[in-house]
Amino acid sequence: MKAIIPVAGAGTKLRPLTYTQPKPLIPVAGKPIIGYILDQLVESGIEEYVFILGYLGEKIKEFLEDSYPKIKKQYVIQSEREGLGQAIYLCGEFIKDDQEVLIQLGDTILDIDIQVFMHSKFNTLAVRKVQDPREFGVVELDEQGIVCRMVEKPQIPVSNLAIVGLYLVKEWPKLIHCLETNIKTGRKTKGAFHLTDGLMCMLENNSRFEIMEVKNWYDCGKKEILLSTNATMLSRRSKSIDFNVPGSILIPPVSIGQNCKINHSIIGPNVSIGDNSLVNNSILKDAIIGNFTSLDDVVLQHSIIGNDAVIKGRTQSFNIGDNTEIDMI
Repeated sequence: MKAIIPVAGAGTKLRPLTYTQPKPLIPVAGKPIIGYILDQLVESGIEEYVFILGYLGEKIKEFLEDSYPKIKKQYVIQSEREGLGQAIYLCGEFIKDDQEVLIQLGDTILDIDIQVFMHSKFNTLAVRKVQDPREFGVVELDEQGIVCRMVEKPQIPVSNLAIVGLYLVKEWPKLIHCLETNIKTGRKTKGAFHLTDGLMCMLENNSRFEIMEVKNWYDCGKKEILLSTNATMLSRRSKSIDFNVPGSILIPPVSIGQNCKINHSIIGPNVSIGDNSLVNNSILKDAIIGNFTSLDDVVLQHSIIGNDAVIKGRTQSFNIGDNTEIDMI
């Protein structure tokens, strides 16, 4: 089995943070988002990967080569981002016709038994019930619980079962044929070639799809979800503090990177700080702080601060990208 990981998106909803850092590399509880995804897949025994690169793709490639040197990697460049369907179609030549394929979006962390998912008998979609399905691809089931319809971002939802970014494809040639047909005929939904439409084409040509519901789904595309995911991942770690910070108070769960200096500050709960950062006379709560960042005399909560940022003076809530300097004194 081969895994395809699309990581070409620009992450516009997280700007300015993503102006200089691709979304899959944003840290959550001290680890990049894509790190959680790959660790789960590698542990499940998948050794071969195709990564679809686009926006800031060289940074992602550099991270993968440094952090996962042992896995077999191939790279596809999506120069014009015309949807997930087009992105997957570009991978056609890298997959053998008889090879099963697992597709997982590179910015979505899932609680699911990947081993069980991988060994499904039929094409399978990971799903989750949501309150408002209009922003997602959704599935409709027949009386036997088998997928009978898929719709991308429906104005009038056919169900509340959202597709959450994990797919098992057992008929790769048929999917490629359907995606090629959609692209050649210009079959777009809301201006893009969606993977959901390609899967629906397979369904219309007698393919069978089943579903597996995930326990939890962390779609890290917005500030609020990113911060809540950070809090969740931190809470799964040991509650004990394994570092000593004289003169400061740490309220778990927290994660502090290597070579950090914390002076006369209150850190936590739900705070992760990257490597080589400096925090002086500050209070941090519910925050993600990047590498090489300096905070002096600030009060931050519900905030995301990028790498190499400098903030001085009292503040409350920020979403700040890399190489930013703010003086509030």
